[in-house]
Amino acid sequence: MKTYFRILSYALPIRKNLPFYVVFTILATVFGAATFALLKPLLDIIFGTLTEEELLQMSVKPNFRWEIEYFQDLFYFYFKSFADQYGKIGSLYFMCGVIIIAVFLANVFRYGAAMILAKIRANVISKLRKDIFRKVTRLHSGYFSEQRKGDIMSRITNDVQEVERSVVDSLTVAFSEPFTMVAYFTILFIMSVKLTIFTLVVLPLSGLIISSISKRLKRTARASQVSLGNLVNILDETLGGMRVIKAFNARNYIINTFDKEVGKYERINIAMARKNNLASPASEFLGVSVVAGIILFGGSLVLGQGGDLEASAFITYILVFSQVLNPIKNISRAFSNVQRGLAAGERIFRVIDTNPDIKDRDNAHELESFEREIEFKHVGFAYNEELVLKEINFRVPRGKTVALVGPSGGGKSTLADLIPRFYDTTEGEICIDGTPLKDLKIDSIRAQMGIVTQESILFNDTVFNNIAFGIKDANEEDVIRAAKIANAHDFIEQMEKGYQTKIGERGSRLSGGQRQRISIARAVFKNPPILILDEATSALDSESEKLVQGALTNLMKNRTSIVIAHRLSTIQHADEILVIQQGRIVESGKHKDLIALDGVYKKLTEMQAF
Repeated sequence: MKTYFRILSYALPIRKNLPFYVVFTILATVFGAATFALLKPLLDIIFGTLTEEELLQMSVKPNFRWEIEYFQDLFYFYFKSFADQYGKIGSLYFMCGVIIIAVFLANVFRYGAAMILAKIRANVISKLRKDIFRKVTRLHSGYFSEQRKGDIMSRITNDVQEVERSVVDSLTVAFSEPFTMVAYFTILFIMSVKLTIFTLVVLPLSGLIISSISKRLKRTARASQVSLGNLVNILDETLGGMRVIKAFNARNYIINTFDKEVGKYERINIAMARKNNLASPASEFLGVSVVAGIILFGGSLVLGQGGDLEASAFITYILVFSQVLNPIKNISRAFSNVQRGLAAGERIFRVIDTNPDIKDRDNAHELESFEREIEFKHVGFAYNEELVLKEINFRVPRGKTVALVGPSGGGKSTLADLIPRFYDTTEGEICIDGTPLKDLKIDSIRAQMGIVTQESILFNDTVFNNIAFGIKDANEEDVIRAAKIANAHDFIEQMEKGYQTKIGERGSRLSGGQRQRISIARAVFKNPPILILDEATSALDSESEKLVQGALTNLMKNRTSIVIAHRLSTIQHADEILVIQQGRIVESGKHKDLIALDGVYKKLTEMQAF
């Protein structure tokens, strides 16, 4: 129940609407219950079952008192007066009119309560979805290497929808049905204490059976949500890697993988449906059994020598009790359905409760500007307990360019990712202007940096918004200037709507070189003092590379740059070149000095020249 109440806590900020909901629900219940409470006097007068003493008592207007019996006696008085004046047919019209008015008012207030609850439900789901999305965007980069993207997507979409469908919908039951049951049981107690006590003894037995069925449902529901997450993950990988699947004739392999997961999901859902659908017929059977017991016990009270219960009261009692069964069924059905939502809720809160490994310290302060240097001091980094970087020591003075080169898998990209704190060092520390990165606020560090990654990451938006990404009210002239520096302006102008052209998911409507140039334009537009270029020209053809490399050279003037490159021709003029091999700096110096060493760097240049 901890998960259930935590979900309900999302409704607290709009508790100002709760009093109106309670009032509407009570009024709807009162008028609904009154409809059935009116049946007994109708039956008594129409069938003439009242004694002379009772008729005489009904002819006297009762004195006011704060008791239910007062309102009952008052109604009897007016009803008797109407019957005396217009006869039984007239009283029948009167009763039908009163019942229609009571039912109308009950439904008006029920509608009002439902609309208030709809606002609460929409607010709960909206806040829940926002919370999980905000947490996902705060989590460190390593989290997404460990978790499947499809499973995270499933939690934000399918799991939240499941919570809405089951847990939040149960709010209707949680708030309204108890009022209904209290109202109807009050009437039942007034009519017959003995019969109602008998009812309260029998009803819990059926509740225990329904409860045992529902508890088994939660485990199956959790497995269903996990399987659905796997399906979303397979779909995401398939759609993203369709070219590779076709190129390697792996269609049958991926279909078999998908079919297996679909089959697993089908079996889990059938098992869950078996348990879920068992709750309703079981509750109905048990409800009818309870009614049969009440008829047997109540009939004995009517037919017994003592005459503890009048026939009209017994008929009304059965009709009122039939209305009690509906909220009981609704509660049992909701309790059954809520288990699936709770399983989804647990998966959602598992993400929300994840503590990001990379976060600001309590006493962290802003990095207002970059003035002097970036320094690595005995830096080491381990990924899954495997040491990836070891004893990294170097300095990047302001305005200088440091290039990182070396064989693939040596740790170059990981080293660059430590500077904007995508990861934190496990040994040593990185300082900016003498202050350790961990003592600075993450957003202020990244505000000083522009990053162009090996993979061009663009969004399904316009060219303009991709270049001015994250900047509100961006100036059009600045965007165009950035595009010109990145040699992207000409091809953008030739597009259908120029800078307002949408480029498709991940820039699918652009070529690889065009995507990379827009990524570079985005970094140019930010105009940062520190540049991190991770294979920035890797996706370009020779002609585009030449254009962009010239732009990057101009851009890097008077800026502090960390450049990762496999094409060594692009970094020969760097102020310092660091050769990274197996997580260590094995050589460092300028291009000519490294060639003279006749070591790893020279071998790499000779291989590329060949």
